[in-house]
Amino acid sequence: MHTNYYFLRQLAPALTKQLHGYRVASCFSQEKDELVVGLLSNTGTEFWLKAQLGAAFPALALPETFQRARQNSVDLLPELLSCTVAEVTAWPQDRVLQFTFAEDGATLVFKLYGPRPNAIFRPASGAPAQLFHQRYTADADLQPAATADLPPIGATGKLPPALADLPARFLREQRGYDPAPPETKQRLAQELLAELEQPAHYYLIQLDGRTRLSLVPLGTLLQTLPGDDPIGALRRFVPLALGRRALETERRQLRQLLERRADEASTSAHLARQRLHALAHEAGYRHRADLLMAHLHEIQPGATQLEVIDFYTNEPVVLKLKPLEKPQRTAENLYRKAKNQQIEERQLSERITRREAEALQMLELLEELDTQPTLHELRSLRAWRKQHGLDPATAVKASTELPFKIFEDHGFTILVGRNAANNDLLTQKYAHKDDLWLHAKDVTGSHVVIRHRAGHTVPEPVVERAAQLAGWYSRRQHDSLCPVTVTPKKFVRKPKGALPGQVVVERERVVLVVPANPFEQAA
Repeated sequence: MHTNYYFLRQLAPALTKQLHGYRVASCFSQEKDELVVGLLSNTGTEFWLKAQLGAAFPALALPETFQRARQNSVDLLPELLSCTVAEVTAWPQDRVLQFTFAEDGATLVFKLYGPRPNAIFRPASGAPAQLFHQRYTADADLQPAATADLPPIGATGKLPPALADLPARFLREQRGYDPAPPETKQRLAQELLAELEQPAHYYLIQLDGRTRLSLVPLGTLLQTLPGDDPIGALRRFVPLALGRRALETERRQLRQLLERRADEASTSAHLARQRLHALAHEAGYRHRADLLMAHLHEIQPGATQLEVIDFYTNEPVVLKLKPLEKPQRTAENLYRKAKNQQIEERQLSERITRREAEALQMLELLEELDTQPTLHELRSLRAWRKQHGLDPATAVKASTELPFKIFEDHGFTILVGRNAANNDLLTQKYAHKDDLWLHAKDVTGSHVVIRHRAGHTVPEPVVERAAQLAGWYSRRQHDSLCPVTVTPKKFVRKPKGALPGQVVVERERVVLVVPANPFEQAA
C-alpha cells in the first residue's frame, strides 16, 4: 500500500509540513528508472527524494542521506532547479503524488501506477510537460479525476478501486464482508475507511511471498510502526522491500542454477552410461582382430570380406577387408582401435562417477538452500554462494564435454574433428581466431586446432605433434611423409554453399611430418 491513495493522503501533508520552503538543489538520474531530487532548506538542511519508476516496483524512497556518483550521472529537468516547495498533495482516489512549487504553480507529479510509473514536470512558463519516461506520451495530459458523488460504499456489494487489494482482503478475511447483508457491508466498509483515514499504525508484512507496507494487519507481521509518521514508515519500508526483493531474486536464480547443473550432470552421466553399455555389448575391435589373425591362411588376395565361425559364440561372422591393404595391417589397425576403445571406456567410467557425484552435490545444495535458516538473509546467502563456487562474479564457467578428440601437450589443448560435420563445428563454432588450425594438405581429413594460450607462443614440437595428428586422421595416414597446412584460424573461412568440412585457407605455411598419433605411442 505504499502507493495506495489512503497512504499517500497521509504522506502528502507530512511532506508539506517537512518541505515547505525547501528549494530544489539538484535533479538527476544515475540508474535506469530512477529520478533523484535533492532539496535544501534555508538553514542548509538536506532532504532527498528518490523516485523508483520501474514497472516492477514503483516507489518513493526518502533516504536520509545520498551520495551522487561521480560517473554515469545525468542532470535532468533544469527548469526545476531553485523552485521552492509550496505544497504536496495526493490526487483524490488515485496513486499520484503532486509537488506544487511557489513559482507560478509549477508542478512535479509522480504517477505511481504499477505497470506504467512516470514523473511529469509542468513548468510555470506554460511550456509543454516534460516526461521522465517519454514513451508514455499520454501522461503529458494527465489530470486529477473530477470529484463526483459515489454510491454508498458497500451498498452494491462492490468495493471502490481505491481500497486496493489489502484493505479489501482484510474486510473479507477478518471482518466477514462477503456473506454479510448489504447494510452490514456498508457499515464494515465505512468503519474500515475511518481506520484508513486515521491509521493508528503502519504494518510491515510478509504476504504471498512479498514484503509490503500495509495500513491493516495481514499475513505475517514483520514490524509495527506508529501511524503518525508516514515519512518514517516509508524510510523503513523501501530499503527492507528492496533487500527482500533482491534476496528472493538471488534465491530464485540460485535455485535455477543448481537445478540446471543437476540436470546437466544427470543427463551427461546417463548418456555416458548408455555409451558404455553399448561398448560392452558389441563385438569389440580386439575380438575381430583375433578372428582375423586366426584365419589369415584363409584370406585370398584382393578379398573384400571373410566369413568365419566365431570361436567365442560359435556363430558365423563376416569380417570386412580392404582389398588394397594387407590383412596383418587391418588387424594392426583393429588392435589400435581396441586400445583406444579401452581408453574411451575408462574415460566414460570416470565421467559417470564424476557427473553423478556432481548431480548429487547439486541436489544436496538445493536441500540446504531450502532448509538452512541463515540462507534467508542476503549477506549469508551471498557468502554461501561464494563458498560453493556459485557466485556469478567469481565462479569459473563449468567445463563442458567437448564433442572432439582431445589431447594435451605441454599445457596446450589439441582438438581433432571426428567427421565432416564435426569439423565444421570445431572450426566455425569452437575455434578462436588466434587458435592454430591444421589440416593434411590436398586430401580429406580431420580439422585440428591448437587452443591459444594468452601470452604463450605454441612451441614447434607441439605444432609438429599436432601436424602428425592431422596426417594420421586423413587419407594420407599410410604415407611416409604428409604435408600439413598450419595457419591461425582467422585465415580460414567457409565459402557460402560449401559442403560440410570444406573451407578456404587464405594464408598458410606447410610442414612435412610422418603421420602418427604420438600420444598413443607415448601411452
